[in-house]
Amino acid sequence: MPAPADPPPGTGPGRTAPGPHDPYVRVRGAEEHNLRSVDVDIPRDAIAVFTGVSGSGKSSLAFGTVYAEAQRRYFESVAPYARRLIHQIGAPKVAEITGLPPAVSLEQRRSAPGSRSSVGTVTTLSNSLRMLFSRAGEYPPGAERLDSDAFSPNTAAGACPECHGLGLIHRTDEELLVPEPGLTIREGAIAAWPGAWQGKNLRDVLDALGYDVDRPWRELDQRDRDWILFTDEQPVVTVHPVREAGRIHRPYQGMYMSAQRYVLRTFADSKSGSLRAKAEKFLRALPCPVCGGRRLRPEALAVTFGGRTIADLVSLPLTALTELLTTGAAHSPTARVLTDDLRARIGVVTELGLGYLSLDRATPTLSSGELQRLRLATQLRSGLFGVVYVLDEPSAGLHPADTEALLVTLDRLKAAGNSVFVVEHHLDVVRHADWLVDVGPGAGEHGGEVLYSGPPTGLADVPESATRRFLFGGTVEAPVHARTVREPSGTLTLGPVTRHNLRAVEVGVPLGVFTAVTGVSGSGKTTLIGVIDEEVPGLGRLVTVNQKPIGRTPRSNLATYTGLFDVVRKLFAGTPEARRRGYRAGRFSFNVTGGRCETCQGEGFVSVELLFLPSTYAPCPDCHGARYNPPTLEVAYQGRNIAQVLDLTVEAAADFFAGTPAVARSLRTLLDVGLGYLRLGQPATELSGGEAQRVKLATELQRTHRTHTLYVLDEPTAGLHPADVEVLLRQLHGLVDAGHSVVVVEHDMTVVAGADWVIDLGPGGGDEGGRLVAAGTPAEVAAAAGSRTAPYLARALPAAR
Repeated sequence: MPAPADPPPGTGPGRTAPGPHDPYVRVRGAEEHNLRSVDVDIPRDAIAVFTGVSGSGKSSLAFGTVYAEAQRRYFESVAPYARRLIHQIGAPKVAEITGLPPAVSLEQRRSAPGSRSSVGTVTTLSNSLRMLFSRAGEYPPGAERLDSDAFSPNTAAGACPECHGLGLIHRTDEELLVPEPGLTIREGAIAAWPGAWQGKNLRDVLDALGYDVDRPWRELDQRDRDWILFTDEQPVVTVHPVREAGRIHRPYQGMYMSAQRYVLRTFADSKSGSLRAKAEKFLRALPCPVCGGRRLRPEALAVTFGGRTIADLVSLPLTALTELLTTGAAHSPTARVLTDDLRARIGVVTELGLGYLSLDRATPTLSSGELQRLRLATQLRSGLFGVVYVLDEPSAGLHPADTEALLVTLDRLKAAGNSVFVVEHHLDVVRHADWLVDVGPGAGEHGGEVLYSGPPTGLADVPESATRRFLFGGTVEAPVHARTVREPSGTLTLGPVTRHNLRAVEVGVPLGVFTAVTGVSGSGKTTLIGVIDEEVPGLGRLVTVNQKPIGRTPRSNLATYTGLFDVVRKLFAGTPEARRRGYRAGRFSFNVTGGRCETCQGEGFVSVELLFLPSTYAPCPDCHGARYNPPTLEVAYQGRNIAQVLDLTVEAAADFFAGTPAVARSLRTLLDVGLGYLRLGQPATELSGGEAQRVKLATELQRTHRTHTLYVLDEPTAGLHPADVEVLLRQLHGLVDAGHSVVVVEHDMTVVAGADWVIDLGPGGGDEGGRLVAAGTPAEVAAAAGSRTAPYLARALPAAR
């Protein structure tokens, strides 16, 4: 692939290109996060890939600088009101950027989609399908033509009135509410009741109403049991609490609420995730009896296309939907136009390896990689021209067989007249680039420099690059020593499993070894490992480490999740100044009143409302992001206050707390999984799925376990540079060497090639997958006929053995 021309003479670092048609985005003096006054020129109308180890600063350059500046310029152009707030929003720390077009960001950070968000709503394919049924559907004789909104479960015109368009209703019963009928009400027979005073109040109200709270539940009259659990009445009575030693209890008016009413109200209205999760345990989700789980009103379900309702079509995999639209009844010019448009839109999604998804697939069940590729497919159809697309690891979660389609998509974005800037670790994507920007050499304070900017081949001449030896493995990579395949100590039998697209799959998972589960996207890998729980015979202890966030708010961070912050706060409370002031450990928490800044409630930032524009956040005007009030910040431990300690990277903190074993142990495990570049106070919301997974793994590794443990990880190398993958694999193989078992779902063939056992699912995704294709050593699976993994694994084997 031809590389863009070198920068014209006189336009190197520190110089600005003359003329209005400079073909480069020129960044000067970028100092965002760990960047060290970076000067770099990146060609427009090209695919430019940003590489470097995790935490090197590549995202700070691509997203924190280039995209952030484009966003700032957009705010500057919209309205005086928004311009007035720009100083609050903050601008990237960069001296100058020239030649920067408008930018579109496609990051992997997900928003908080609700249960109504789906593949169809994200891609807007649902809109096109509803229009097809509205304008070209087959209506019953005499039926009035419906507007497209009538085919949406998310509108009042279309939603089933019984389930409000969710397709499910939640019901409870006596067995769920009272799991131990041998207990009395006083002993806690009604498990669904709230704890503490609320539960005691309901018990005392029942006692005041004349019900026997000291008789075993199963001995109560059935009519009384039904009233206690299911009544809609809410009687109010005078309660005379039982006297307790040293405490005076006055009578009060108490209102009764049935267990069913409490559970349903908590599940529907509570803002607490933990309370809703507890309430859900006492509910059964059942298909709606009115719509049969199809979410729509009867009049919408009476309309068909090609003999099928819209509920039938949205449940089909996109590949099957395309086939039906091709062979279906396009009986009018309108139908032909709408089906052609719909097929073209679906084609973009299937090209990205997502043909196994259905339109009604809920967004929360998608991986971050799947969600980003759906947004990418939507952008391909938008027809935008002359913009910079900034992508965050679009290959994440992709099987090597699907990566080729991704490269075609990136080429199409470029061919449409756009610039494509990609933060990426996948070597096939890196090799496909027109231009490479390698950031490093290390992570955190050891990175932040542009080591190389130019055509990919030139990186071979940059010895300090961590990317170099992986990109040019045949010429500069150090030889990899062969490793003997371990012998299993036993076998864990799973199945037969019939769930989602798995069809009575039965497979043996060897214990005492490193097992990789492979297959194309949607083949059933995550579903298979999802059935592993502690009830499986012969398992023992189970640790599941997934990529779900370690916290949903900025209040949760690295230090709080790992538990080391408790020790740090006690260290500060033990200083002479803290003891003199009477400060206890709670004073150094930013989650409670006392030591925190009350202006921002300890969050370090405040929300900036932009009227009809999305809200954004700015540093707190009082604490400037420190989270604490001035008196708290006056207390120092070894020369640093609590905010300065939270701002330390893990690597720097390991030196700072070297003499404190309880803290040093936590920090050492974080270093061992390659997270030395993260700050202790880094909010959980800023961590990628891969980083969150490694934080969970590090938290687990710091615990000492003598009994056999099975560790299950879902794509642990997602978002990792190959050099970081080596660090992580050392830890995982170390667990196996210590007598434990490790099972990983993985697309990285170098990881799979280094496993002891491979379980390959497929052969395709969705309905074309869900079967066991091959199981054996990496060499055996690499030779398996009919496996889409085999050819890629075969190529990786020589490099891993």
